[in-house]
Amino acid sequence: MTHPIPDEAGWDSAPSLLDGAMTLELTAQTCDLRYWLAAVPQGTLRGQVLGHAPEVQAPDFMREPGPLRDALSQELAFRSIAEEKATRAISYLVAAAPDNDTMEFFATQLLDEARHAMVFRSHLLQLGVPEDELWDTIEKLAGDDRDRILTPLEQLGLEVLRDNGDFLGGVVVLTILVEGVLAPAAELSERKWRPLDPAVADIERGAGIDEIRHLTVGSSIAREHLLRHPGDKAAVGALLERGSALWATLPTQEQIYRRELLFQEGLRQHADVVGDYEIWPGRRMVDTTPEERMQTAFEWSRTMQRSRLEYMGLAEVVG
Repeated sequence: MTHPIPDEAGWDSAPSLLDGAMTLELTAQTCDLRYWLAAVPQGTLRGQVLGHAPEVQAPDFMREPGPLRDALSQELAFRSIAEEKATRAISYLVAAAPDNDTMEFFATQLLDEARHAMVFRSHLLQLGVPEDELWDTIEKLAGDDRDRILTPLEQLGLEVLRDNGDFLGGVVVLTILVEGVLAPAAELSERKWRPLDPAVADIERGAGIDEIRHLTVGSSIAREHLLRHPGDKAAVGALLERGSALWATLPTQEQIYRRELLFQEGLRQHADVVGDYEIWPGRRMVDTTPEERMQTAFEWSRTMQRSRLEYMGLAEVVG
């Protein structure tokens, strides 16, 4: 017996990450292990183990030294570390899950995040990084940003999950403070790289389909808990305020701007490849600036975060 592929998990039928994360409603009860086995290996990833079809490869100009290769290499290295840290943190959610449905869901998310880390690393090989130098290259490209950005976030998550055993707090940290903030940047990345490196754009597309499920189910778990235990809203609101204050101290804008400047230089060099491609409706990518792209991603992030908070019943708690 074959199971139909849900629309939100189909390569051609799934919405964009932004649209899906703000409009779909998925729950741990429906997105259990049986759902994942049908939807992901047989749907999203069918024939695309490394996140893209075998015939889709990085173009030759992306393998050549230069600003585009540098921008993408830095992004891939950082994303691979971030996904690895997410994988390890989610193991605590699996262990603390209060029922089988949430345990199965977070077990599948753990595997999703581990796959994301793997495919981001693998694309560095496509860009010409020797396999025996891969880990050293990742450390060179993203070690400092890991220490300055990811480690403080990881410490907050581990305090909530490992030290305090706070399952709900861990779900909220992951859904709102981590994935809810980073997901719009992934959407921008897919759009940016589509005309320049279709393979990495496809990798982002597949990861984005997964993130729709992660964001919507995580929000549903928190929403259901708070409907049953409204007295927990104040503690969750305090955690969100603490996490937001932490984000404000991290040099994320500096990091993104550094990569966008490299991308801009490469965009000028390869404007003929990009042509009239529109990064969003009515806006040619060759006409955009680093500041405009960053501002757009920030607005997407704010809109998505607000949508998730409203769905969870927390908008009035965090203001």
